[in-house]
Amino acid sequence: MAVRNNHENPMPVIDEGWWTSVLAEEGRNAPHLTPRMSVPKTEVYQEKKSAPDKSEAEQPGNGKSVANWDQVKQMYMNDQIVSLSVTGHNRGGLLVEGNGLYGFVPFSHLVGLADKADKRELDLSSYVGRSLSLKVIECVPEDERVVFSERAAQSEPGKRAELFSALRPGQKAQGTVTNITDFGVFVDLGGVEGLIHISELSWGRVSHPAHIVKMGSLIDVQVLDLAPERCRVALSLKRLQPNPWQNAAVDFPKGCVKPATITSVLSFGAFARLDAGVEGLIHASEIPMADGKPLKDILSEGQAVMVRVLHLDPAHQRMGLSMRLE
Repeated sequence: MAVRNNHENPMPVIDEGWWTSVLAEEGRNAPHLTPRMSVPKTEVYQEKKSAPDKSEAEQPGNGKSVANWDQVKQMYMNDQIVSLSVTGHNRGGLLVEGNGLYGFVPFSHLVGLADKADKRELDLSSYVGRSLSLKVIECVPEDERVVFSERAAQSEPGKRAELFSALRPGQKAQGTVTNITDFGVFVDLGGVEGLIHISELSWGRVSHPAHIVKMGSLIDVQVLDLAPERCRVALSLKRLQPNPWQNAAVDFPKGCVKPATITSVLSFGAFARLDAGVEGLIHASEIPMADGKPLKDILSEGQAVMVRVLHLDPAHQRMGLSMRLE
């Protein structure tokens, strides 16, 4: 893994709320739910001939708790590999247990399955009864939450600690895209997995992360924030490029007319891109051909248009545009 300093863009302040979308997504699927977050519970399919009792299935961890948290913490700190049996599954992943340990393996952390979401339930059910080599990637005793990873176990013990000691906020690193979700992209840095939140993929609007990166691709990223105690790394793709909004006031002064490309058409208006990462909103009232017609009958994504800058707010990355050029 190549790690280099990068000072082209100022580092953002990462607060605890930054991880909310990640935890919420995990909580929808993991049997160990975070009490502080309101997330729906998910049915868990157990290794039983009869269907599980609903009240039991809805219990976090199916009523089981980790017998020895000290043991789990030690495994986590030592980056230890452990073999556990798969006892059940839900759409989010697998339930595993063994030697007094109980936990969850997210679908995205199973080797070779992250790109097979179309037949996820069939793939997961085939794991029941098997033993997996795993590593603890998250250990939160107060939430009764233990998350394991099969993919992390592919790297030798001690690799995670080595990587965390080498990584620093602001550094440039290289990794492989291992999972793409609605809220961002997960990247394996060689034994530690980081997240590029959707807001850090591009200086422009991103309708879905899959439009920016592809599964399995090798990409350069910038490290934003580190949380070794929870094995979390916040990453950015866009901060490797200059922020186009910094010069927007000079490049796109109020009243100027510029060529643009329609990027999205909505009921109230359309977004148009003037330059890489700089987009503005054309309100329906500023589209002369509208006259009460559905905007999608007038404009389409990729269409080239001329626009006039009405107002500009670089600090909040907002721009108002008009197709009325006079």
